[in-house]
Amino acid sequence: MEKKEIKTLVIDEIEKNKEKIIQLGKSIFSEPEEGFKEFKTAEKVKNIFKEMDIEFEDNLAITGVKGYIRGKKDGPTLGIIGELDALFNPEHPLADKKTGLVHACGHFAQIAWLIGAGFGLKKVQNFISGNIALFAVPAEEYINLELRQKLKEEGKLKYFGGKQELIRIGAFDDIDLAMMSHAQSDMPGRNVFISMGSNGFIGKSITFIGRASHAGAAPFKGTNALNAFNIALSAIHAQRETFKDNDSVRVHLIITKGGDSVNVIPSEIKAEMYVRANSTDAIKDASLKVDRALKAGAMGVGGSVEISQTPGYLPLYNNEKFTSLWTKNAINLLGKEKVHTAPAFGGSTDMGDLMHLKPGIHPFVGGFTGDLHSKDFKISDEEMAYIIPAKIQALTAIDLLYDNAQEAKKIISDFKPKFTKEEYLELLDSFFYKTLWHE
Repeated sequence: MEKKEIKTLVIDEIEKNKEKIIQLGKSIFSEPEEGFKEFKTAEKVKNIFKEMDIEFEDNLAITGVKGYIRGKKDGPTLGIIGELDALFNPEHPLADKKTGLVHACGHFAQIAWLIGAGFGLKKVQNFISGNIALFAVPAEEYINLELRQKLKEEGKLKYFGGKQELIRIGAFDDIDLAMMSHAQSDMPGRNVFISMGSNGFIGKSITFIGRASHAGAAPFKGTNALNAFNIALSAIHAQRETFKDNDSVRVHLIITKGGDSVNVIPSEIKAEMYVRANSTDAIKDASLKVDRALKAGAMGVGGSVEISQTPGYLPLYNNEKFTSLWTKNAINLLGKEKVHTAPAFGGSTDMGDLMHLKPGIHPFVGGFTGDLHSKDFKISDEEMAYIIPAKIQALTAIDLLYDNAQEAKKIISDFKPKFTKEEYLELLDSFFYKTLWHE
């Protein structure tokens, strides 16, 4: 069968299952779950895999589910990825009232695209060479580090990002190249973007330690940990002129504990922080400066600071040839004027980690309004938010795996990984450290 005919079958099958795809996305949105705790969402994915007669593995990195569509001929395995987790934003009008979780990240739609592409590709599996792994992955949002540290201590995981952990346990070993998409709302409507890259980051958990005393009667007997934090914050701000513009450095944090009582000098202040930049070297440089500032805050009041650092995510690099195939399909469905190239974005994703090892793409698609992660994020166009990205992914999969998978094989053979898997894991391990500074 000609490739054009196969693509028509794929589109028709996705259209046939449109309502089922949309309802799945809405169901996931209505029950948001935190990373590594997406048990209900994973069950929904498994149930639809069973309905589609797709074999699958589950409980990967706790909640990951990987289904397989086998081609009639041997060939490479293409991973199509969707993320299971939500994030915290209790201000969002549709946030879960008990947990504050909401899918203001758009991950609910990624699972709809994953399943939508699966419907189309399952229909034509006898005309492709190789396999398709439909991979629903946990914990892209790097949040609640205390929970992840606890899971690590229990031996349930080592790394705090879902794809990092899946790489470690070998769940990506059989995947040769991978694609996923992400929601964007900068240009509402039927627009898509190819980003030039992203920042990476490392995570820090910080505890300033002082000495409690009566805040009114004897503040001179205490050591104010909150003052140490404020000095450290000022010192970080003073470093900003040393960050190079082309490194795109970002340093941002939240206070998770600001003291115990207004009438007691704060003796313990806790914070979580990201240090971001667009290269590993820039991340390391900024991190050293931030640590120096944290120690200066403790020194300034005569207190102590404990810094616990964990590996975050690596910068994103889209594969050029892979991107070209995806872009052509987007143009065919949407028109050239709706497909844009965007500069590197300041956020981060663990898809960047995978792209250091295997060729991949991570474009952005519209159908949404309101800033990502904000209280205003919502769907503006259901067709674009749920269906069109599934079609683009499925059509790109056909381009890759048709005709003995010549396109996929060329991309794989031309790709030069930045690290071996072993080198990558060594790099992540080098970012782990915990230190207690005191005078």
